[in-house]
Amino acid sequence: MANEEVKLYGMTLSPFVLRVEWALKLKHVEYKYVNEDLKNKSPQLLQYNPVHKQVPVLVHNGKPICESTIILEYIDEVWKNSCPLLPLDPHEKAVARFWAKFAEEKCLHSSFDVMSNAGEELKKAVEELKKNLKTLEGYLEGKKFFGGDIIGLVDIVAGWIPCWLPMIEELVGVTIVNEEHLPLIKAWMHDVLELDVVKETMPPLDKTAAHMKAIRENVLAAKSI
Repeated sequence: MANEEVKLYGMTLSPFVLRVEWALKLKHVEYKYVNEDLKNKSPQLLQYNPVHKQVPVLVHNGKPICESTIILEYIDEVWKNSCPLLPLDPHEKAVARFWAKFAEEKCLHSSFDVMSNAGEELKKAVEELKKNLKTLEGYLEGKKFFGGDIIGLVDIVAGWIPCWLPMIEELVGVTIVNEEHLPLIKAWMHDVLELDVVKETMPPLDKTAAHMKAIRENVLAAKSI
């Protein structure tokens, strides 16, 4: 699509921004990346996302779209030329949306609980995350990716798992994914990390780990007050 202006307002260490980058690159969409300082948000970000005032925000020909999963579906609808993120079949599309929502609302939220707890509460959070990942693994049965032979919406929404979960495991000192209990998820994580689009966009691991450590320390300190 010629004469288009596409901007992505983001922050380097955000997994929500990263998933939008993956979608744009898979679709071969040229875009300008605007890096935001979330402690000093730009007037443009506040204008484009006045409700949540957060990234990512995709601005397409001057029109903003907010919330990463909504942005992903928008990208899929506008740029249909390559790499569909959702199946064409209505039922399969609905199923993919269901599992994307499950990955977001159950697995991702469980990971936040792991990051935010210690002691017995940490053990409970770890078991809850393992249970949710095992449920998600059922949708992967017989496939390389959730999208089949290529990645799709669910892979992108769940993409924080291969990129961030190993750092969470190291940070809290537990093993969550192994070949014995989550063999399909383990293999999928490896395959996702081998994708060129992932290798090209991964933020610096040392900065990401330090960022996550700071978040955990702040949350635990707030709980102890």
